[in-house]
Amino acid sequence: MSVVIETTIGDMTVDLFTEERPVACLNFLKLCKLKYYNYNLFHTIEQGFIAQTGDPTGSGDGGDSIFGVLQGPEKRFFQAESLPKIYHKNAGLISLVGAAKHLVGSQFFFTLGEDLESLDGQHCVIGEVVEGSEILRKLNEAIVDEKFRPYQDIRITHTVILDDPYADPRSFREPSRSPSPTPERLKNGRIAADEDIDDTDGKTMEEIQEMLAEREAKARATILEIVGDLPDAEMAPPENVLFVCKLNPVTTDDDLEIIFSRFGKVKSCEVIRDRKSGDSLQYAFVEFDEKKACEAAFFKMDNVLIDDRRIHVDFSQSVGKIKWRGKGRGVEGDSRSLDFNNLRSSKRENQNTRKRTPERMRRVEYNRDRRMTPSGSRNRHAISSMERVKGREGYHHKHENRKRFSRSRSRSSDCKRSSYREKSRERQDGRSAKYHASKEGNGTQALNKRDKTVQARRAYEKRLSHKPDQRNLEKRQRCVYSKESKEKKSRKYKRKSPSSSSSSSSSSESSSETESSSGSDSSSSSDDTSSTSSSVTTSSGEEGKKKVVRRKAQNEKREIEKHRK
Repeated sequence: MSVVIETTIGDMTVDLFTEERPVACLNFLKLCKLKYYNYNLFHTIEQGFIAQTGDPTGSGDGGDSIFGVLQGPEKRFFQAESLPKIYHKNAGLISLVGAAKHLVGSQFFFTLGEDLESLDGQHCVIGEVVEGSEILRKLNEAIVDEKFRPYQDIRITHTVILDDPYADPRSFREPSRSPSPTPERLKNGRIAADEDIDDTDGKTMEEIQEMLAEREAKARATILEIVGDLPDAEMAPPENVLFVCKLNPVTTDDDLEIIFSRFGKVKSCEVIRDRKSGDSLQYAFVEFDEKKACEAAFFKMDNVLIDDRRIHVDFSQSVGKIKWRGKGRGVEGDSRSLDFNNLRSSKRENQNTRKRTPERMRRVEYNRDRRMTPSGSRNRHAISSMERVKGREGYHHKHENRKRFSRSRSRSSDCKRSSYREKSRERQDGRSAKYHASKEGNGTQALNKRDKTVQARRAYEKRLSHKPDQRNLEKRQRCVYSKESKEKKSRKYKRKSPSSSSSSSSSSESSSETESSSGSDSSSSSDDTSSTSSSVTTSSGEEGKKKVVRRKAQNEKREIEKHRK
């Protein structure tokens, strides 16, 4: 659905996003149909930002929506759609001004720059300019004051609706003709658009002569543009390039670069030479990185002696190296100048060069899914606009829930990390406290250690008192170890003196007596040991005795372990 907006500087054709913004587009279309925007002033124009209008008073504070015009000032603003999200990413978009979050009225603006992220979320994009990009360039170049108000009035003269898909609301009456301007609408103007301006009013003769010289220079530039010597009549030479002449033929590019580099960084230095012979033509161009360095070199290097020649320095008037993109398109490489004649191509470039953020990738996937559906193109008009809005809201809520879930997960992990850090700090504090306590009193630490050993010994004895089998086993093991030690001594004694058989027999008798006193359970073992004591002299008897004792001890250990289990 398109609307033609006629202004004092030209006409623009706007395509509206009626499917994405049905209520907001209804408000704009009905106001245009009511001739509400006729003679409205562009009261705010910021270069590279926006051009705002839509206020009948021209102050920037007035304007009612179609609902406020028909039903009263209580409905001056209304809630516009916020889904699906449309961003202010290109020049030439038309957007309703939001008084609060998504509350809009009659005022709107055109975007004059790209990637205006500060406008997203508060103002509602309803369409884009498809014809009349030259008018956007004129708006962008308008002369304004400190408050961004143009000195010469730029007004909307008429609006023509090419297609209106919405029914008229109740109590709506379309005017039969375009109304004439009222004094209230023309009150805040400055210089009328059709007013003749006398440039010589209040100027001296010198100022008038300068003005006439400028006009003559512009006329000559226009002639050069027609001939083909200049790409554009309004093109100005660069301000950071110096023209150096009267050079010695011996002087080279490197010599000049070394000499002029003391004023600042030199981007390029070129001595112009003959194409065929390669001889110097005795003039050069020096390009600086900054304008200040170029000015300093201009004041200090004129009439300086270089290679026995006094050179002459002046600002360059050549535009041969500037790559001009055409009228209204600016210089190539200048990011500030926007090509209003090729807004659609710039949109494609922005889409290709824009960063692939997660939100943008989701939008791309959503649009791709819509295109891939078989009923997306054929049966699009069969679906109502409200159903489309509900589907987009559901898609939006789905992704919002994903974001919340990811945030909750990140918060829980943050809580876990913080609790782990607190526990580690507590452990460190406890260790340091123990260390300082041990340093403060080593005597108390020693007493505590001794008390602990005494308590452990008592507990061990108490445990043994409740386990008689364990106690008897330990006693028997002690007896066996004592017998072995005595036998070893007797062997050593026999080796020294073979007549000491009586002493060994006495030792065996004494060992038998100690074994009999160990208890009734060990009576059988004492008999075996007494029987084997008579044959201590032979090595085979001693080994058999040791094996018997070890077997008995192992059997008793096994029985005790079974009893415990």
